[in-house]
Amino acid sequence: MSPPLLTKSFRAIWQPRRGLAIAEASVIGLVAALSAVFFKVGSGWLGTWRVHSSHIFPAWLVLPTIGLTFGYLAGLLVERFAPEASGGGIPQVKASLANVPIRLSWRVAAVKLLSATIALGSGLTLGRQGPTVHVGAALAAGMSRWVPTSPDHRRQMIAAGAGAGLAAAFNAPIAGVLFIVEELLQDLSGLTLGTAIIASFIGGVVSRLLGGRSLELNLELAKSSTSFSLPEIPFYLVLGIFAGLFAGLFNRGLIASLEVYRKLRISLPLKVALAGLISGLVVAMLPVPFRNNTGLREFVITGEVEPLMVVLAFVAQFLLTLVAFGSGAPGGLFAPSLILGSCLGYIIGVCQAYLLARGDATTYALAGMGAFFSAVSKVPITAIVIVFEMTTDFNLVLPLMIGSVTSYLVAEKILPGSLYDRLLQLNGINIQKQAPVEEVLAKLTAKDVMQQRVETLEAEMSLEEVTEIFSRSHHRGFPVVEDSRLVGIITQSDLAKMRDKPKDSLLKGIMTSDPLTVTPIHNLSNVLYLLDRYQISRLPVVEGRRLIGIITRADIIRAEASHLNVENKLSGSRLEPSYIVYQTRSPSTGRGRLLVPIANPETAGMLLEMAAAIASDRHYEIECVQVMLVSRHSSTAETPVKTTKSRRLLRLAEAMGKKRKIPIHTQIRVAHDIAHAILETIKERHIDLILMGWKGNTSTPNRVFGNVVDTIVRQATCEVMVVKLGTPQESVANGHQPSSPTRNSQLPTPFNRWLVPMAGGPNAWVAIKLLPALVTLGHNPKIRLTRVFKPSEKAPDMTVLEEAIRQLIRRRKLASTVVATPVKAESVSDGVINLVKKERYDVVVLGASREGMLQHAINGNIPEAIASGVNITVILVRGALTN
Repeated sequence: MSPPLLTKSFRAIWQPRRGLAIAEASVIGLVAALSAVFFKVGSGWLGTWRVHSSHIFPAWLVLPTIGLTFGYLAGLLVERFAPEASGGGIPQVKASLANVPIRLSWRVAAVKLLSATIALGSGLTLGRQGPTVHVGAALAAGMSRWVPTSPDHRRQMIAAGAGAGLAAAFNAPIAGVLFIVEELLQDLSGLTLGTAIIASFIGGVVSRLLGGRSLELNLELAKSSTSFSLPEIPFYLVLGIFAGLFAGLFNRGLIASLEVYRKLRISLPLKVALAGLISGLVVAMLPVPFRNNTGLREFVITGEVEPLMVVLAFVAQFLLTLVAFGSGAPGGLFAPSLILGSCLGYIIGVCQAYLLARGDATTYALAGMGAFFSAVSKVPITAIVIVFEMTTDFNLVLPLMIGSVTSYLVAEKILPGSLYDRLLQLNGINIQKQAPVEEVLAKLTAKDVMQQRVETLEAEMSLEEVTEIFSRSHHRGFPVVEDSRLVGIITQSDLAKMRDKPKDSLLKGIMTSDPLTVTPIHNLSNVLYLLDRYQISRLPVVEGRRLIGIITRADIIRAEASHLNVENKLSGSRLEPSYIVYQTRSPSTGRGRLLVPIANPETAGMLLEMAAAIASDRHYEIECVQVMLVSRHSSTAETPVKTTKSRRLLRLAEAMGKKRKIPIHTQIRVAHDIAHAILETIKERHIDLILMGWKGNTSTPNRVFGNVVDTIVRQATCEVMVVKLGTPQESVANGHQPSSPTRNSQLPTPFNRWLVPMAGGPNAWVAIKLLPALVTLGHNPKIRLTRVFKPSEKAPDMTVLEEAIRQLIRRRKLASTVVATPVKAESVSDGVINLVKKERYDVVVLGASREGMLQHAINGNIPEAIASGVNITVILVRGALTN
């Protein structure tokens, strides 16, 4: 359990996470470089083969055929094995670093690498730099799973992998570091810079040794031709303005292209195949140099092409990139941005030469690369450094700065914000600017989240006493103290090893002495590292040797959840509307509508029986909805889904409706979020009451009922009824097991004994109005209204209970015995739970206010405490919200 004594003082001053990060960053840099070289060689070989084939066979036949075939194959690989590998990849990396649950793994890296190689080999006018960033990040994410580290450590490694990928793709290590700081993490901490520098340096060096320079430029010729003089500054400003204007138009075109492809409602393989076909047809009609993107770029930069050809190249590259990127093909925008920038810069350079008869078009072409790249990706510093690192020409620094900054400012006016953020928003992901996980873990200390009340054992206790304490407790371990000083720790595993020891053995001879501890000032990042490193679940918190608290993984999770506030983060996401793939309609003859979301076949029958009882009493129609979730990377309207099992459940509802003569409407919705889809249904179908099932507890931190139910309770404008289905006490007492609701659509045992706690809240009367319908589920039902009052109160106020009885008796359909009696207890939950167990009630109905249902967690969470403390059915009711 505990490390050797000699390491105790060493642990206090050593930060093992930093040493581990350096080693891991080195390996990540090497792996990212190897993948970048493979990518370059593979796509280059396929591209050469494609160009060579177009010289042997008719280009109008070969190029479209290769584009169609390879495009379909690339799209099929992505769709079948890793949908996260579509597109450029940088938006996915950015979302993952912002703690959005997007998968980055070895599988994503492999699929991205292979599919992007095929896509680029097909002739699509996309780049390999963006995919290389994605591959590097995915490889780093997969590698970090091998090492037990904290979330912030993994996040740092993913960022380092992305930087190494960019450095390897461009052979520009400094640019890789700057891209992490400027776009991905926006973090200047020492660990970020350290790991990013190491990974990017190794990635750039290995890639250069194995794969040569990135852009295949004739750099000596370009360097000898570059020049700059003060009179040219206005022309570089004009270059920046035009680059910003065209880049802003380019970004808007990319978004429009994605939306056009979505409207086609075809699969990803067909989209990429269509893009490959169009690209092949267009390139076949263009001059021969257009078949090789790399060669075309070199001709432009070195001035070996006519100005009219450059204009044609700019227009063709602009349009073909929109066609290719909108399809979702695995390819990036870096290379197309550089080509477009070089063309635009060359044109401005030629115009300047006619007017001033000085300067060189090559300098303008290189400055245009940085300007256009800066305006598209909104990373001016990275753009300047990338071009400078590729050319190592100081003459370019000032032109690059003028053009890149100007274009960035102009593009920001046309389309504010990051292009990658906008691409994420199209998929319903809105990255909020908030403190990342590592900042929370670094800011909070053990003292902030530790449990101060700690159950401890004395060192002089016998083994028999310790065993008895463990049998009565749910704890898996206890600190051992002597004179209030921590001397050891004992766990269940330690105890299991001592079965052969005499029962009178003392605890101090069994416990683990000198346990691993933390101080109150240790931040949560270090605490989590120690928990992972030594595979333990709790750590004592000490001042000197005095025990002042204990901290567990659960404490850290709660702290993260409360500070990050997941719901607030997701509430700002622009989710794509849900899409109805199946629906049936009955005559609209009811006075209102009751919505029943169906998900669990085991409880569907019971919920429908309750819904039918209410619908019959109120003359309502019933709307049944099933929500099928799809990835946020997929369109709800385009994703194919299988509805066979869902329709089976809905047919159960339709059969019940025919039997009871209740109008039943059914629908199946494809959505990114269940709660969002249900709220849409409530609004579209004008729902008056929603009846939802609840499992009785939730494992989600800071949630009372769970994400979906909590959201519905907060936001649904109609009445809400939450049901936790249990086993009636009468059935338990007789030893009967409940029958499956899906077989006979009936409740297992009639609900005869109803308990309704009331405190006079506004929604207590909503529960009273529902009771006459619900009690028809039983035979000769008996209702007890009760009010829990503390023993310190002299006499309970019975006014509320008496008024509730009068309202129930007024209902002529109610043929039930109704009594009203108070009960003494220290808390509402204890009083209700004890009453249920003592008098064997079948159902508890709670009318809680909107705030009470969701905020009782602070003061004991009454609804969950009752539902978790009894095995019977618990119904919670909330009235309609008013403005």
